[in-house]
Amino acid sequence: MTVEFLITTLIVVVSPGAGALYTIAAGLGRGARASLWAALFCTLGIVPHMIAAITGLAAILHASAMAFEIIKYLGVAYLLYMAWATLRETGSLAVKADEARKPLKDMATEIILMNLLNPKLSIFFFAFLPQFVPADAPDAVPQMLQLSGVFMMMTFVVFALYGLFAAAIRNQVVSRPAIMVWMRRSFAAAFVALGAKLALTQR
Repeated sequence: MTVEFLITTLIVVVSPGAGALYTIAAGLGRGARASLWAALFCTLGIVPHMIAAITGLAAILHASAMAFEIIKYLGVAYLLYMAWATLRETGSLAVKADEARKPLKDMATEIILMNLLNPKLSIFFFAFLPQFVPADAPDAVPQMLQLSGVFMMMTFVVFALYGLFAAAIRNQVVSRPAIMVWMRRSFAAAFVALGAKLALTQR
């Protein structure tokens, strides 16, 4: 494992995306406990893409334009749905004064869908991991698993910090209706922007 890999991973993880946004919203909406669960589910959501990359399924997805486009636009539709739900103050992203706890299985389902409907994540792993594993390495798969584990650990730590910070300022947010309206609109706009970015991406 190289310093270059750690630095690259950190840059990728701290970059804002749907998972980070979801975790921050969970911290604001339902507190620290919910944000930590969101961070954990976002991290576990990496596993299918990691497996796809290591087994070569990402190569098939990359080669099939139709499969990529179908999954891509399903992902766009889901991000737009999350924006709509946020504006309507429904779903896991609702910011409320009480800490009504939504079942963890519902949060996990939302995050799993959000991750699975992002074909770029599989292709990212397919393109990212091999750069740090020699092509002729006899233990290439174990090395890729190790690097993936480091990527997941860093993802959890960074997302948890995002969520805990959001939870720390939660009282200041929920006690001011104007700020809550602004936050809901900002989250909705961010999901729309992410959906537009995904729609414009090419294989």
